[in-house]
Amino acid sequence: MTRQILDQAFVHQAIQPAIAAFGAEILEEVRTAIAANEIVVVGMRQNPFPKKVRALLDANGLKYKYLEYGSYLSEWRRRLALKMWTGWPTFPMVFVKGMLVGGYSDVKKLIESGELRR
Repeated sequence: MTRQILDQAFVHQAIQPAIAAFGAEILEEVRTAIAANEIVVVGMRQNPFPKKVRALLDANGLKYKYLEYGSYLSEWRRRLALKMWTGWPTFPMVFVKGMLVGGYSDVKKLIESGELRR
C-alpha cells in the first residue's frame, strides 16, 4: 500500500523545514512509547473510543501505555501531526509491537480472532 503524499519536488524549498518540523515533539513522544511498550494506545479526552479500547485491553489482561492528547477543541493541531504521520484519521490509534493496528473495532477483531492475546 502506498499512501498518496505530495511529492517533495512540488513543495517550495523555503517551507520544507517547517513541514519537516511540524509535530516533531509529539511524534518523538509517540515513537519513544512505541519502542518501549508492546501496546500503545493514543487517544484524547471526551472521545468514547479510547476509553472503550482501554476497557477491552484491561478485560483481556493486556498491558499497554496510554497517551492522551487534548480533547475535541484542544491540542487538535498536535493530533493532526499524528494523523498525517500515520494516515489513520481517527482516535484511538493503537500500536501493537510497533505496528499500527487501527482503532477500537480493529483491536476488538484482533482479540476475537485470537491474534492479540496475553
